[in-house]
Parts: sequence; C-alpha cells; structure tokens
Amino acid sequence: MAGGAMVQTVGGKTYPGKMTAFVFFTCLVASSGGLIFGYDIGISGGVTSMDSFLSEFFPSVYAQAKASKDTNQYCKFDSQLLTLFTSSLYLAALATSFVAAWVTRVFGRKWSMFCGGVTFLAGSALNGAATDVMMLILGRILLGIGVGFANQSVPLYLSEMAPANLRGMLNIGFQLMTTIGILSANLINYATSSIEGGWGWRIGLGLAGVPALIITLGALVLPDTPNSLIARGYAGDAKRVLVKIRGTDDVHDEYDDMVAASEEAASIEHPWRNILHRKYRPQLTIAILIPCFQQLTGINVIMFYAPVLFLTIGFAGDASLMSAVITGLVNMFATVVSIISVDRLGRRVLFLQGGTQMFISQVVVGTLIALQFGVGGVGEMSRSYAILLVLFICMYVAGFAWSWGPLGWLVPSEVFALEIRSAGQSIAVCVNMMLTFVIGQAFLTMLCHLKFGLFYFFAGWMLVMTTFVALFLPETKGVPIEEMNHVWSRHWFWGSYVTAHDVAGAGAGGGGNRRSHNV
Repeated sequence: MAGGAMVQTVGGKTYPGKMTAFVFFTCLVASSGGLIFGYDIGISGGVTSMDSFLSEFFPSVYAQAKASKDTNQYCKFDSQLLTLFTSSLYLAALATSFVAAWVTRVFGRKWSMFCGGVTFLAGSALNGAATDVMMLILGRILLGIGVGFANQSVPLYLSEMAPANLRGMLNIGFQLMTTIGILSANLINYATSSIEGGWGWRIGLGLAGVPALIITLGALVLPDTPNSLIARGYAGDAKRVLVKIRGTDDVHDEYDDMVAASEEAASIEHPWRNILHRKYRPQLTIAILIPCFQQLTGINVIMFYAPVLFLTIGFAGDASLMSAVITGLVNMFATVVSIISVDRLGRRVLFLQGGTQMFISQVVVGTLIALQFGVGGVGEMSRSYAILLVLFICMYVAGFAWSWGPLGWLVPSEVFALEIRSAGQSIAVCVNMMLTFVIGQAFLTMLCHLKFGLFYFFAGWMLVMTTFVALFLPETKGVPIEEMNHVWSRHWFWGSYVTAHDVAGAGAGGGGNRRSHNV
C-alpha cells in the first residue's frame, strides 16, 4: 500500500502526500461547516433589503428606504437596530470562541463541530418563526454560537487531516463552502422576494437549518484528527486514522512527530499564558493581524449588505438581489482559482496579487459613487454607471476570494504548535468575529457619514495589509505543521524571536522526532 503513495521528504523525514478518497471525504464533510457561515452572510443581507421584512420588524427603516431619490442615498438604511440584527451573530461568535477552544481541546474537533451544528439548527428555527425583533436577535445569537464553534474547529480539523503538500487546497474547502453558502442564500433571496403575502423571508431564514443539519450529521460520522486523538490519550486510534487518511502504513515519521508534539503539549499547563512567550510572538501576531486585516478589507460589508448597498446606489429591488447573486457567483468561482493555485504559487503570491487588485477596485468604486452622488448623496445612477460599478465590485470580490478570503483562515490555522493551537485558533476566531461585529454594526452609519470615502477607508487598509504581507509573512507552502518553526527562525525579522536555539531545543529528546515548533 505504501508503494502507491506520494511521499514528501522534509528534514530527512518522510511524510505521505497522497490524496486518498478517505481524506477527501472527511475534509469535504468537515468543510461543510463553512456553509453555515456563508449562508448566514448571504441571507441576512438579502432579507434586510426585502420590503415585507423591513415593514414588519423595522418600519422606520422601511419608511426611510422608500423616501424619494431627492433624499440622501447614503443614509437610507442607517439604523443601529437593523445593524444589530445582522451583527449580533458575530458578537455571540466572539464570546463563544473561548468556550469552543476548550471543547475543541478537551473533547476533540468533531464534537466542537457537532455543537456548532446543533446550536445553528436551533437558531435557524427561531429566526424562521420570529414574530418580533427580540426573537430575531435571540435566534441570531444562537446562530452566532454555532458559527463560533464551527469556525474554531473546522479550519483546525482540515489543517490536521490534510497532507502538508495538499493542506492549502483542502483547507480552502472551508472557504469554498462559505462562498457556496453565500451564493445559495443569494439565490434563495431572489426566489423568495416576490412570494405573495410577504413571507418569503421566513423561508430564507428557516432554510439555514439545512447546512446546520449537514454539519451536525457529518460530525457524527467523521473520525477525529490523529493530533487530537493522541492529545486525548487514544494513540492506537490515532495511528489507525493516520494510516487510513494517508493511504499507507509508512506513517512512522509523521506519527512520531505527532506523539512528540503531544508530549510537549501535555507539559504545558497554561496554553493561554504560554502563547504570550517571546518564541510564539510570530504566531500570535499572525493570529491577531491576519483575521483583523481580513475584515478590514471590507468584504463582509460588501457581502452581507450587498443588496442593501445596491439599493442605496439606485438599483431596483430585484436588480439589487440579482447583483448580489452575480457577486456570489464570482466569489465562488474565484475561490476555486485559489484551491487550484495555493499549493503551487504559494500563499504570498495570492496575498500580494489579490491585495493589489482589491486596492484598485475599492478606489474605483469609491470614485464612481463620488462622481454620481457627490457629498450630498442625492441623485440616480444610470444603467452604464451601474454596470461599471458591479464590474469593479466583482473584481474586488474576485481578488478577495483567491487571497484574503481563504488565506485569512488557512494561514492562522497552520502556523501554531500543538500545545498552543486551540488557544491560537480561538484568538484568530475571536479577532475575526470582533472586527466583523464592529464593522458590521458601524457600516451603515459609516456609509451615512463617510459617504463614498468609506471605500477609500477600506482601500487604505488594503495598502497597509499588503505591505505587511510583503515584509512580515513568510511562505508556508508545503511546510509540514511539524516543521513550521524553521520558517520563522529563517525569517529576516521573526528570526530574532524564534532562534536556532529554540528550534534545536524542539528537537531535543523524543528520539529526535520533535516537531520544530515545540519551542
């Protein structure tokens, strides 16, 4: 069986790199956790642009939205209660990430995914049956708890199950499922917006239970990762799973590395305290800044406010939902580009190219809106302008979908040592959700006050984050998680934090099969 496996050699040790049917299946099912995240992003923006939904729950916003074109278009949807409906999910996900880190570490990755699916299922039922704003927000909080668990566990699961040479492609399955969720939600919004009686929004909110059911049932049949099984004392089970997902019995080096990492992790009593040590500074910085920058691209405000944004700049109701469908399609297909290229071109190339494309697109979008509505926000958008605007928004979405979208989850999930991995991923999820909440809550108010300058605001951040990647993010393509510390120790800046002594110390003991990140 070993003879048919691709083998990657790193540091004199062999790591099977074959795409087996079993590892593909497990990663496909696990990545469906991205469906619940993406579906919510798409559905919430769609229902908040539907007249029937606004008139029932947010009548003041509905009245303002129906104002004539002679009113300030930038401020049509400015309502803190409306944005609270959308962004309360992310506040709940933020708070949940700390509990999810403990569940993921103590009970395993699969049970954290299961918890996420169950709570998301409950939230979708509550939202679909909502009769007042409080029911809506309570349902959103339950959805947020589900997202917190899924976003904590799924990227870790994918990174730990995938062979090093395929880790990028398989991990980005999470982001691909997110984009499929967004597109599905956009299509459902479009199909249900014209239902007579004005109850189409209930279908959209209630159907969130479908992706929740997929990840809930999927978690029951998936095995846990070998890393998690070893850490919880199931070494025999871990080796059997590793043999099965690698498609070969020759897994000794990789298994020994996992055991060594687990022994090191077991000696760490306080991972939250240890992650603050100087030798983990590069990973901590990445865990904070990469998800922070991902949200400061402005993508979520584009995706979950896309229909509202298109309404704001003069599209009719159906046209705004169709434009959101178009951006959803671009998002999904561009993510496929990332899946194909991430393990060939590497992380840095996609970050730098995508960041440059997004910067240019944001500047053009802001300029087009400025020329059409000016500072006063009064006017109508012509058909040619509208087509041009959608084109550049699609260019922006495409740039995000093959760079900051998938890599914003992939890179933080692959750089941590086992002993701090759950804590590190929790920080990454927490920062992501916190920024999503803050920007989501503030977006419509910022649009009202900053006007077209809001797009220049996000363009400025694109410049900052692209510069950060160019200077401070090393390439992690094809590097086994077990060997990641060598990457940091050789970096021009981070080498002063992760020294050769730290790397050598990680290999001491355990028969020399220590993971290089056990410092």
